[in-house]
Amino acid sequence: MNWDDARVFLAVCRESTLRGAARVLGVDQATVGRRITALEKSLSATLFLRTSEGYALTAVGEAAMRAVEKMEHSALELERRIQGLDDRLTGTVRVTTTDSLAIDFLIPAIARLHQKHPDVRVQLDASTQFLSLAKREADIAVRNTRPDNPDLIARRIARWPTGLFASQSYLDIHGIPEPGTAFEGHDLVVYQPYLQSGKDMNLVGEPLGRGRIVSSLSSSLLVRRAIAAGIGIGEIPVHLGQRDGLIRLWPERTRPSPYDVWLVTHGDLRHTAKVRAVIEEIVEGFSGTGE
Repeated sequence: MNWDDARVFLAVCRESTLRGAARVLGVDQATVGRRITALEKSLSATLFLRTSEGYALTAVGEAAMRAVEKMEHSALELERRIQGLDDRLTGTVRVTTTDSLAIDFLIPAIARLHQKHPDVRVQLDASTQFLSLAKREADIAVRNTRPDNPDLIARRIARWPTGLFASQSYLDIHGIPEPGTAFEGHDLVVYQPYLQSGKDMNLVGEPLGRGRIVSSLSSSLLVRRAIAAGIGIGEIPVHLGQRDGLIRLWPERTRPSPYDVWLVTHGDLRHTAKVRAVIEEIVEGFSGTGE
């Protein structure tokens, strides 16, 4: 099995459908189907069971997957090490982060980078999905969680307390909530994954029992925008709330755990010139914001 066939095989294993594999590989669905059929014919083995729910591995396919994952690991390690020796300030660097950090920090960093090194291109993925640096889905990640993979180099570039905020327009209508009232008579906006976690909900330690959750949002940027629009009171990192010109409520209160921002890259890539140049601009963008 050559590496091109291995990539197609792994994509089908992981996506379970030809359509999903085709999307990951950037080819059409028919091409993936032909490649899998040809691969099974060349090996004289059935690797997948075709079911109504997609492609399921056979016992032979499971054994093949374990072997092919070793191929993938070796191929990616070789690619990273070669790139790690690259001292040219040219080419593409893939960065993954959240939409909030992308707008406020990464895009200005890319603008500065472009002025200094116009041949370095940045492919920016802003979403709540975690792309894998180990599998070369991204070269740099800027996230609020530190990875536990020992092959990854993580550096904390910001630490912000999380506070309670509202817009002036909201306060003009509803006033400031009283501590100890569980937000009685007030409208609240919350981060959707937190709402779905099943934990006892609170904002900066205040339970929400008497408040009205009028909007739940899937990203911190949307929470910020909802607060700014006067929809309700919400909890966001203090630096970002101040950046948005929002009014901080109960300034003596914060969430127990701070909001950390981590810059992460693979150990094999940290000395690559283009990756290092992008890292320097990102770090510069966060300097002075609180660490």
